[in-house]
Amino acid sequence: MNASGAPSSESLERDASQINARHGKIDAGEIAVGVILGRTSEFFDFFVYAIASVVVFPALIFPYAGPLGGTLLSFAVFAVAFLARPLGSALFIAIDRKFGRGTKLTIALLLLGASTVCLGFLPSFQTAGHWAAVMLIVLRIGQGVALGGTWDGMPSLLAVSAPANKKGWYAMVPQLGAPLGLIVASALFAYLVAKLAPQDFYSWGWRYPFFVAFAINVVALFARLRIVVTPTFQAAFLSTELKPTPIISTVREEHTKMLIGIFAPLATFAMFHMVTVYPLSWVYLYTEENPARFLMIELIGACFGVAAIVASGWLADRYGRRKLVGGSAAAIAAFSGFAPQLLDGGVAGELTYMIVGFILLGLAFGQASGVIANSFNPRNRYTASALTSDFAWLFGAGFAPLAALWLSSTFGVGAGGLYLLSGAVVTLLVLWWNRTLAASNSND
Repeated sequence: MNASGAPSSESLERDASQINARHGKIDAGEIAVGVILGRTSEFFDFFVYAIASVVVFPALIFPYAGPLGGTLLSFAVFAVAFLARPLGSALFIAIDRKFGRGTKLTIALLLLGASTVCLGFLPSFQTAGHWAAVMLIVLRIGQGVALGGTWDGMPSLLAVSAPANKKGWYAMVPQLGAPLGLIVASALFAYLVAKLAPQDFYSWGWRYPFFVAFAINVVALFARLRIVVTPTFQAAFLSTELKPTPIISTVREEHTKMLIGIFAPLATFAMFHMVTVYPLSWVYLYTEENPARFLMIELIGACFGVAAIVASGWLADRYGRRKLVGGSAAAIAAFSGFAPQLLDGGVAGELTYMIVGFILLGLAFGQASGVIANSFNPRNRYTASALTSDFAWLFGAGFAPLAALWLSSTFGVGAGGLYLLSGAVVTLLVLWWNRTLAASNSND
């Protein structure tokens, strides 16, 4: 216990170790469950904010800018977390090196939970004026910094330690947290929007999901600590497979592979927000549809996304990860040419957009964490993978809702697909460049 009476990182790790001792060695299935729980909690926090940035914050924090202007400002604040995330990784890598993985995860997840739950107490513009927006930005920075610290290396560990014929299968496991987090967040918001009167929802109802997020984070924290103290994880740490290294030396040694890892999944990360945040904003602003109904459509699409992520593991092992990522990028490019128009096609068009979009996203996103992890020097893998993930999210997803909504509202709904198309083109070019680079190196 610390001075405030709250359990310390050391006591949490000790409790987790005692549970492991009572239950014996944790098997791969239990590790997978722990990883999924951890990632689901992160993405639940992420999507609670994303949904509120469409249906709550424009009216609550930016009412003076109008519905469209308020949403664009809300999306600009949304991107702040992606800018802060690499800074969070740098900070928490230093904490990891000095105090250990358990301390790092405890601080990061408590910061994430605290930043999220404090959003539930956010005052309105009518109450606090522009200070409400300042508080929103500060808390969003807190979320971003914390997300940089929640990297535990488990996606890389699963990718590199899996059997040779099962690497794709193991790499997709952590990715299941994204659609599962969206399912829970969408269901909760849909229920509140449908059951509460508008004045009650905007007064207090929207705050409830942010409070739930803190409780989920506590469960996820303990699940992750159980993984951190397992003999398998500790052995990987001691063998330097998951040891944090100085950032400058890591970038110096791995910069080419990191660039490939950042831009190779660009289509995937652009697609991520094109089927989660952007369509909700378009439907909310430009149709008469109740947001609760579209949130349920998103939930249905996310269920297809879960199935597609699972399928990506089998397909990657059977046909190769590079072929799957390249084929998914080509399909996303084709999708970008006609998909946005479906959002103006009523319920049938929206369902088609979400189901097809989530299937393509699942196939690509399922292998996003394992595209480059195997190629890093084992000594640098932990730090290089964390930084690569941060910048891939920043360039691929951070500004996607803002760019897509601005293009669509300025030039028509079809223009929203241009952002998605640009990501797909970059992915295909990087895969081609990586293949050319590998061929030239093999001839040296």
